[in-house]
Amino acid sequence: MDAYVITIGGNAISEEAAQVCIESSWKKNNDFSVKKFWATTPDIAEKTLKDYKLKWNWPWEGELHDMASGLKKSAYQTANRLARVGCSLSHFRLWYLCSTRNQPIIVLEHDAVFKYKLDPDKYLNRGYDIIGLNSPLGATRKSQVFHNTIQSSKNDLQSCPVIDNTFIPQGIAGNSAYILTPDGAEALMKASYKFGLWPNDAIMCRQIISNLGVTKKYYTDIQRTRSTTTL
Repeated sequence: MDAYVITIGGNAISEEAAQVCIESSWKKNNDFSVKKFWATTPDIAEKTLKDYKLKWNWPWEGELHDMASGLKKSAYQTANRLARVGCSLSHFRLWYLCSTRNQPIIVLEHDAVFKYKLDPDKYLNRGYDIIGLNSPLGATRKSQVFHNTIQSSKNDLQSCPVIDNTFIPQGIAGNSAYILTPDGAEALMKASYKFGLWPNDAIMCRQIISNLGVTKKYYTDIQRTRSTTTL
């Protein structure tokens, strides 16, 4: 199985973090190699949207009720809007890659770091199309609730937990690390064309994407690097 770490070329924070991610996989003796996947940068984000015939559809200020999905969409703190768009497009391009190759892949953001050796085949063909691998602690909203819900189950693989009101998008922890199957990739692309392109962690929510799972064992954590989208 191929694994890809999204890396912003020319950005020292991103490139250094991506290298830490790659080396952490080596150190855990994973049977797959992690390759750098060059991110969509702000300067080409608008063109890439057009190339994929996508339209950004997430508010930059305040919040609104999305009639098509029935969900509440709240603005993210964002210093550079096109950097946020580029982040989502980077994930979308990996969804497209997974779909066209018709093979599962592992998607990693540059701040992911492996804590344990991962055997991805252990989690395939068990009813989930996307499988979150990351610790929620410090990586997502209501992280302690997320953690307690996951750890209270005896199952090593389980459905993404409910941690908030049903009209608030909620999915895997931080979208920093996940196993993606072709069926999951197809579902994410279909949703992006139906509802518009959203922040990747918002469109990949349990209300829109079915068969969204998480592992009880947290194979990755985040490096706590400086954000390349929020700041």
